[in-house]
Amino acid sequence: MLRESAWILTLFCVACGAVVGGVVTLLAEWLVRLPWAPLQGPARLLTSVPEPWQDVGSVGVGAVLGLVVGLIAVHESLSVRVSADRVVLGVRDSSQEFGRDRIGLVVRDGKQLVLLGPDGMEIAREDCGLPWTRLAEAFTAHGYRWADEDPHRQEFRRWVPGMPGLPDGADALLRARAATREKDEGADDARELSGELLGLGVVVRDEKGRQYWRIPRQY
Repeated sequence: MLRESAWILTLFCVACGAVVGGVVTLLAEWLVRLPWAPLQGPARLLTSVPEPWQDVGSVGVGAVLGLVVGLIAVHESLSVRVSADRVVLGVRDSSQEFGRDRIGLVVRDGKQLVLLGPDGMEIAREDCGLPWTRLAEAFTAHGYRWADEDPHRQEFRRWVPGMPGLPDGADALLRARAATREKDEGADDARELSGELLGLGVVVRDEKGRQYWRIPRQY
């Protein structure tokens, strides 16, 4: 089982939040000295708090916000359980289980972990913050094939609305997915639409806010 340490991830976010809180205080003190600078109201309000409460309050609020971000990050992080006969990927409160016979290749694609079937069809793609060396060792130790780069990467084409070559219904799903990804809470919907595209034989990946697609040759 590989998963990110909840304590380390949370403490890191708390520390970052505390540092940001301290920087905000210094920034506010700098802004009030510049009459032309924006955010004069909030800056003056913050600097009007007497010391040591000004620094303590800023750092404390930053740490609390960091704690919230840390808890969210832990909830969103990926866990991977590898055994000789199956792989289980856990995200949030759900998990996906894949039998050994369904996995042809395990791939690192940028910051994502990808499972490909024997036919080249993608069966899972998840954001991953786990150490790649440890992941590679875990999979290869249990006999899975591992690649540090997607062998099908050159087959992906950038999606443009209305472009030819897609199966019926795929363009509409890609339009919906593009709109969903612009929402703050659209990750689950985008994941669901990716699954529907896989049902049509279309593999989709994201890069720099753009959608790219490919169709395995068997389709």
